Parts: sequence; structure tokens; C-alpha cells
Amino acid sequence: MERQGLVEIGQEVTVTESQLPMSYYYTIIPAVAMSGNYPAYERLKNRTGTVMTIEDTPRGYYIVAAFDEDPIEGESEEDFRKKKEEK
Repeated sequence: MERQGLVEIGQEVTVTESQLPMSYYYTIIPAVAMSGNYPAYERLKNRTGTVMTIEDTPRGYYIVAAFDEDPIEGESEEDFRKKKEEK
């Protein structure tokens, strides 16, 4: 997040998912903050979350949001590594 006050702790936020060749990243709408890159096995299944903390760092403001997610069988990191080894 570039500047303070765009979101508040406890606020519900919606994210969009964008795909890179080997990973995914998320943007809080309306372009408030952008995530790092996540491998396929860490993709979000829910696009709505709650802002838990906002950290002021020398590199800018960092938002930590929680998303209510249930694990899906066959989509853990271990499952992806097994599939990769089978190839």
C-alpha cells in the first residue's frame, strides 16, 4: 500500500487474481495494494478477506489480510511436488 488510510483494520476487502507464467498475484480492489507472487498450490480459493494488520515499514505499508479457506484435497504443496516428480 502506498499511503496510509486506504483501508482499515477489520475492513472487508475484495481481491482480483492475476496469473504469471509460473505463479499468481492478488490486488486489493480498487488497486489499494498488491501481493507478492504465489505458486499454484497457494492460490486463494476465496476472493474476500479481512484486513488483520497494517504495518508501516521503510518500503511502504504492508497489509496482512485473512481469507477463510478450506484446504482442497490434492492441492497441497506436497501433492504438487509429487505430480512434478512423476513427470
